[in-house]
Formats: sequence, C-alpha cells, structure tokens
Amino acid sequence: MSSKLEQLQAMLAPVIEALGYECWGIEYISQGRHSLLRVYIDHSNGILVEDCEKVSRQVSGILDVEDPIPGEYTLEVSSPGMDRPLFTLEQFSAFVGEQVKIRLRSPYEGRRNFQGLLRGVEDQDVVVQVDNHEYLLPIEMIDKANVIPRFE
Repeated sequence: MSSKLEQLQAMLAPVIEALGYECWGIEYISQGRHSLLRVYIDHSNGILVEDCEKVSRQVSGILDVEDPIPGEYTLEVSSPGMDRPLFTLEQFSAFVGEQVKIRLRSPYEGRRNFQGLLRGVEDQDVVVQVDNHEYLLPIEMIDKANVIPRFE
C-alpha cells in the first residue's frame, strides 16, 4: 500500500467506522487533473445509496479540512458490490474457495494477471490456483484483486 493510501486510510477509516460502517478499502487513482478517490464501505445489512451519501458528506468535510490530495479529484463512495475488491490479507482469508482475478504491479513468474481459485493466505502471500499450478503472490505486489461473482 502506498504512503498516500496509508495516509488516507488512517484519516478516513475512523470517521467511517464512527458512522457505523466498515471501511472496506480505498483506491486512489492519480490522473493529473482528473484524479479519483474511491472509498468502499460495507455493513452487515448491506449498503444503500443513502449510506453512501451520508459517508460522502462526512468524508468530504474531512478532506476539505485536511486537504491531503493536491488539485482537483472526484470522490466516490460505494459498496464493494458483487465483484468485491480485496485489499487486505484478512479479506483474502474470508473469501477462500472463491474465484478471484488478480493484477500485479509488476510481473511475477512472467505474468501480471492471474485468475483462479483463492486457496488461502500464507504469511504475507496470497495463494491462488490457476489451472493446476499454485502461485504464492506477495500481498505488496498486488495492484488490484476482485472476487469473481457466481451466478447460480
């Protein structure tokens, strides 16, 4: 996790949790003048649009005062959804047995993209089975990971 993401997480997670939600994760995509800050929230009862609005108002207020992001950016508050992004080892552990799609920051064993069965977590590695091969992917190398929704 980058220092900017760590700073945003430390700043925003307590505010979100004080409102009664879980701060599932934060994405910051710096694109010059059109940057995006996406905050994922979760709750055992699910997330409604009203929940996102409530959190967005509070988070906006904190960001206006603290001003951690230079220039203009768009703030999005969202539920993790069916294709739930995974950010932490604990989240990966909770979804063992699910199909996942993982993109790495740099190639590992000659590839950056992995799609397969989430087998578990070992130390700081995520274990993914692709076809008949198990990969141990270091968590710090993971750029983006999502659960692949099942429709049954």
